[in-house]
Amino acid sequence: MRQATTVANAAGLVAGYALDTLLGDPRRWHPVAGFGRAAGALERRLYRPDRAAGAAFTSLAVGAPVLLGVAATLATRRRPVARAVLVAAGTWTVLGGRTLRHEATVMGRALRDDDLPAARRRLSHLCGRDPSTLDEPELARATVESLAENTSDAVVAPLLWGGVAGLAGLLGYRAANTLDAMVGHRSPRYARFGTPAARLDDLLNLVPARLTGLLTIAVAPIAHGDRDRAWRVWRRDRNDHPSPNAGQCEAAMAGALGVRLGGRNVYFGRSEVRPFLGDGPHPEARHLKRAARISGAVGLAALGLAAAYPLTVGRLVNAAGRRGVAALLGGSARRRWRP
Repeated sequence: MRQATTVANAAGLVAGYALDTLLGDPRRWHPVAGFGRAAGALERRLYRPDRAAGAAFTSLAVGAPVLLGVAATLATRRRPVARAVLVAAGTWTVLGGRTLRHEATVMGRALRDDDLPAARRRLSHLCGRDPSTLDEPELARATVESLAENTSDAVVAPLLWGGVAGLAGLLGYRAANTLDAMVGHRSPRYARFGTPAARLDDLLNLVPARLTGLLTIAVAPIAHGDRDRAWRVWRRDRNDHPSPNAGQCEAAMAGALGVRLGGRNVYFGRSEVRPFLGDGPHPEARHLKRAARISGAVGLAALGLAAAYPLTVGRLVNAAGRRGVAALLGGSARRRWRP
């Protein structure tokens, strides 16, 4: 039965990925949007401009989905079909790969048609930069950078945590990532309150972001990219980004496409100057289709790794853990009953 539920976890990940690929995000009653509203209500009750309040908020807002996932996992430990259905639904809910690639495609079409007003309106679907003065290269750069980073945040990371921790991993990761988007940014209101959410998101993305970078390098030829150049740029530039994780993805994408990312980013009310990542020209509309292709290939590769984990490494880890517990209990029993 344990093996059946392990297979069910892997099957659920594959089925959920297929649903996201075919259908994209749910158009109505999206659970992540519902979670965001609930987290917003909790924030209004707990907010104080200090990290202790932010830590309490983060613990409650992330802990509740994790406990829900654990309860569902325990309830289906002898029901592999129900487990697979729940994991599939959870995976579909937390993934955003199809939507991400669609936005890049729409942006590329608008830029090829020289429709800058439409492209500027569309940028808000990808990031929070002020698009009012951006030209084609800057709009394309923003799109490539967002696509690279969100391939990790919206595809690789949830799949990885789903493979490692099942339904609890899927829901917990998406909750933490959503909180980071809500309160983890630099602003007077969230400078201290949002720090715990931002740090938790950084921690949960340490491995997925680096895996995303490596997978981007591996699949670069699928979009006529140079794997050696992508590797060189990734090793050289990945730690120059102020984020501990975004640079891993963006540097690899810059190298794979042969473009230069980074520069001045203007947000509403503030601006940041980012180091340059990669060599070559600024991105153009023609690069967006290639970037979307790389993102899709990275997602498929991550799915393969995530689905294989419960059947391989995860099984070995669980077996080792059971043997350790048995040895500990056996030793305790021997000590207790020693004459």
